[in-house]
Amino acid sequence: MAVTSVMRAQQILLARLNDTLEEFGLTFARYEALMLLHFSRAGSLPLGKMGARLQVHPASVTNLVNGLERDGYVQRTPHPSDRRTILATITATGRTLAESATGALHDMRFGTEPLGDAALTEMTEILRAARAGAGDFEGAAP
Repeated sequence: MAVTSVMRAQQILLARLNDTLEEFGLTFARYEALMLLHFSRAGSLPLGKMGARLQVHPASVTNLVNGLERDGYVQRTPHPSDRRTILATITATGRTLAESATGALHDMRFGTEPLGDAALTEMTEILRAARAGAGDFEGAAP
C-alpha cells in the first residue's frame, strides 16, 4: 500500500507540475534540466554529468538538450580543455524562462496542496531513510 501511495502521489504531482509548466513550453523533465544548468557554477555541464545528476539515460539527456536548444534556452558549446566533451550551456533566454517557471511553481507550492508545511516536513523525513539507503546523500550508505 505504501509503494502504491508513493507512486500515485508522484503521478499526481507530476501532472500538476506539467500543467503549470505547459504555459512556458516546458515539461517537468525539461524544467529540471534547465534548472540544473541554471544552478551550475558556470551555467554549463557536460551532457554525461547532466545524465548522472538527473538520473536519466544518456539518450534522454540528448533529447532534453535537443529540445531546449531548438527553443533557444540552451546551446551546445565545446569543453574548454577536453575536445571530446560537449557542454550544454544555458542561454540568457533560458535563465529568464527558468526564473519565470520557478515563480509559477512556487505560486502553486510545487503542486503539494492541500498538504501543509508540517506534513511536507514529515513526509520528507519519512522518505529520507529510503533515499539515504539508495545513496542520494553524500556519505550515505549505497
